[in-house]
Amino acid sequence: MGVANRGYSAAVDTGSVSSSFERLLAPQPAPPWWLVLVTAALALVLVGYRPLWRITRAAVTVAHEGGHALFALLTGRRLHAITLHTDTSGLTVSSGKPTGPGMILTAMAGYPAPALLGVGYAALLGSGRVSVMLWATLAMLVAVLVKVRNVYGLLTVLVLGALVFGVSWYGSDLLQAGFAYLAAWFLLAAAVRPVLELQRGRRRQPGRTDSDADQLARLTHLPALLWVAFFALICLAAAVIGGWLMLAPVEQLHPLFQR
Repeated sequence: MGVANRGYSAAVDTGSVSSSFERLLAPQPAPPWWLVLVTAALALVLVGYRPLWRITRAAVTVAHEGGHALFALLTGRRLHAITLHTDTSGLTVSSGKPTGPGMILTAMAGYPAPALLGVGYAALLGSGRVSVMLWATLAMLVAVLVKVRNVYGLLTVLVLGALVFGVSWYGSDLLQAGFAYLAAWFLLAAAVRPVLELQRGRRRQPGRTDSDADQLARLTHLPALLWVAFFALICLAAAVIGGWLMLAPVEQLHPLFQR
């Protein structure tokens, strides 16, 4: 009887896990039209209002450095550390061949990363996968946390992780959808501003910056301004594509697309 009870218990647990996994992957209904538009407007405020941007930019830096780290690993480099600073700058340290495709891709990945992540979020939300998007975000934050090597960076990632976990675990469906759409809109809008700030800094201090664009100029012998333009093009294209992916499934907004 003891064995039978354990077998029955295991079967219940397995079914529970399977059911939870199915609920996680199941598409949720499209959110109200007003939620999609309100979160888009709020994201623009978080990016455009300077006092708020000084705080929210830290989330963009996490995505930026995560992009560097991911491509360092994908290209066979050894990833040592990620540091996030109080001025919302960051640094990813990896070792390997100092030139060549691996180093170029690693240096190139930072500025497009928030925009491409935003497109990925938009694709998930457009297909109703709010829960998948939130838990995937939590997994990515955990992956970044493992390589963060300074106190401020640890606190930043932990606060973001706690916020995402709290919404994912305790939030209502409406709160989860609102938070997820806000995050996607924010990344799509916020990805553009650091590129503008990059060029502004290069113009104010010509020859005295060591930005990703300057590093790529040395690695590829192409002008740094060309790389800035490349970053801007990707971020703007991502904003258009991501916006369409999130707006198109909302039936109440279809008349806007038909005009």
